Amino acid sequence: MSALRAEWTKFRSVPGWVRGAVIAALMILVFPVTGLGGGPPEQTRPVPIGPDGGPVVDGYYFVHRPLTGDGRITVAVGFAGAATPWAKAGLIVSAGPALGARYAAIMVTGGHGARMQHDYVHDRAVPVEAPRWLRLTRAGDTITGEASADGTHWTATETVRIPGLPATVDAGLFVACPSQVEGLGTSLAAATADFGAPELTGGWPEADWSGGQVGAGSATFGGYPREMPGGFEPTADGFTVTGAGDLAPATRNDIAVGASAADLLFGTFPALIVIVVVATLMITTEYRYGLIRTTLGAAPRRGRVLAAKAAVLAGVTFTTSLAAAVIGVPLWLRVVRGLGIYVFPASPGALLRAEAGTAAVLAVTAVLALAVGTILRRSATAVTAVVVATVLPHLLARTPFLPSAMANWLTTFTPAAALAVQQTLIRYPQVDTVYTPAYGYFPLSPWAGLAVLCAYTAAALGLAAFLLRRRDA
Repeated sequence: MSALRAEWTKFRSVPGWVRGAVIAALMILVFPVTGLGGGPPEQTRPVPIGPDGGPVVDGYYFVHRPLTGDGRITVAVGFAGAATPWAKAGLIVSAGPALGARYAAIMVTGGHGARMQHDYVHDRAVPVEAPRWLRLTRAGDTITGEASADGTHWTATETVRIPGLPATVDAGLFVACPSQVEGLGTSLAAATADFGAPELTGGWPEADWSGGQVGAGSATFGGYPREMPGGFEPTADGFTVTGAGDLAPATRNDIAVGASAADLLFGTFPALIVIVVVATLMITTEYRYGLIRTTLGAAPRRGRVLAAKAAVLAGVTFTTSLAAAVIGVPLWLRVVRGLGIYVFPASPGALLRAEAGTAAVLAVTAVLALAVGTILRRSATAVTAVVVATVLPHLLARTPFLPSAMANWLTTFTPAAALAVQQTLIRYPQVDTVYTPAYGYFPLSPWAGLAVLCAYTAAALGLAAFLLRRRDA
């Protein structure tokens, strides 16, 4: 305890160190706006919100008729030519024309077989080899999808419930094709499918088939213009339908002007540099002026001295950083939403984890800098080493033109992996997009990323304690 009290007294008696901790906290508070992609948007399109409250991509070409009450539709379907892996063609029941409306659909895809999807985020494979026939059945507010290779033997998926499904809904054929990410840009894509003549049973009033592109005017339509060249043509055996877009949860790449919790904590980077400088000076200053002899003379157990310095530094850093994050995140949430910038939703628990995790990253990095300063004994060399190891890799990983493999490597095997604690965006297996740190997606889970930093810090601290005991002060 005496060593801890001595280090705390020493820390607060040096105004520069105290100011450094305060400045680091202020960095967290004032820097987020620099990570919001240029401020308020000049032109906005609506972001469709799905039934779970998250943003969705709601774009497809829909050939439909009204269905009143219960009914069934069966059709043969196949793509006309090559199709991208997540191009979709099949049958759909939609709860309404509004963007983000609930739906259930059975489909074939370009490279993932038959799928049953509903309400954007739910996806399930149908175990049918070479699916060629699809069937969708409505019974009240439940929808059942089936697939078949020959139109005789059917494999059913789970029956999904769509609460609040109106008595009369639009149902029919659809085609969607997500835009393709290529390098730094996105190429527009469309798919064409041939449908056989639909077989209808149940409450289908006499009506003509109508067609139209859904969702082309939304912010998540992947760069497509408002008016798409999709369409449908009757054939001797049914219809040929061309469509674009997707039915899926939206990712960061789908919304040009958007923010996540990581953007609201963009001040972590300058704060890290300030904390690294303070932490390094806390030990190298003693070496520079020969004060380390006095310190070790008063407390001969050198490992305990190093532990006391680490505890004081980590405690101060964690406390000030946590206060700044807890104040800053709600504040900037209100600011960016007021500017018309879409903020990806995150649960209160995820936001708290990002805030506390940010404080933990800064605190552990401070201890790492202290250990490196003890090993190297020179301020400039130690600061450079820690900044290169912790800050530089993540700044490089956030650069969009860095190859994704390199970005993921940097945020897996370097101390920069710890910034995964700020991740609140979700990866979806049924959505192909750019899942890299530049877009807010990390290869490691939040706590696994923090564990990487802790491992580096433990190793450095162990080496520092060993050298402190072995060599002269």
